[in-house]
Amino acid sequence: MTEHQIHVENVQSAAAKIRVACGELSPKIAIVLGSGLGGLAARLENPVALSYGDLPGFPVLTVAGHAGKLLVGTLGGVPVVVLNGRKHFYETSDAYPLKTMIRALSVAGIETLFLSNAAGSLRAHIGVSELMLITDHINFLGLNPLVGPNDEDFGPRFVPMSDAWDATLGAAVSSAAQVEGITLHRGVYVAFRGPSFETPAEIRMAQGWGGDAVGMSSVPECILARHCGMRVVGVSCITNMGAGLSDENLSHAHTLANAANGAVAFERLVIAAVRAF
Repeated sequence: MTEHQIHVENVQSAAAKIRVACGELSPKIAIVLGSGLGGLAARLENPVALSYGDLPGFPVLTVAGHAGKLLVGTLGGVPVVVLNGRKHFYETSDAYPLKTMIRALSVAGIETLFLSNAAGSLRAHIGVSELMLITDHINFLGLNPLVGPNDEDFGPRFVPMSDAWDATLGAAVSSAAQVEGITLHRGVYVAFRGPSFETPAEIRMAQGWGGDAVGMSSVPECILARHCGMRVVGVSCITNMGAGLSDENLSHAHTLANAANGAVAFERLVIAAVRAF
């Protein structure tokens, strides 16, 4: 079989395992947890867990803060799938594991993808440990996960991205934040490939483009989900100011520590939001 044929088989096999894990639940929402935000998984009621290693073609994770588990359960009474960890494109040039993960969710019946990530702020008013609703993105990764053979069973060759981040779902998240008394900024997310943090000059460039936060993930998942016809909403947890905007010493440990500081509000927001979807 070709690599693409193996991929299609992996998608079908992984989706079948996810459906079995769902049992009598029929979740329509999947939540991807970013760096330092994995604590939401512990809030699931009656969870059933699958290791990514048990799902054919799923990513093998290597970065701290990403557990590599798919869980099915209810969150605030709402059936959901939670993906605790992701593979970043600074770890690989192979898009197939991420394609398999997102497409398997779609085949298993997921209609809404809720993305989260740890990000650096590009704006003085968006502070560390605060949250930002992603209203749009700029793909500066230098790659697109849809490059390569297209399979019409998953989606069209050319995908419009004018509504990449669903405005109706975003409004529901904003309303939930207001009810919960949580500060939620709105802004454009700029994706760099990493793994090095951005230079001060790159931060100034991203600001000039109209970016409000910068990170190393989420955009590929959004593109793949929109290709499948899923609706996408996303929230960034601000873990640092962009290079040159403060005297912070940037590191992954620093990212995880500040994500933990914002995690309580993030968890409350997600639980309230999925009830409103």
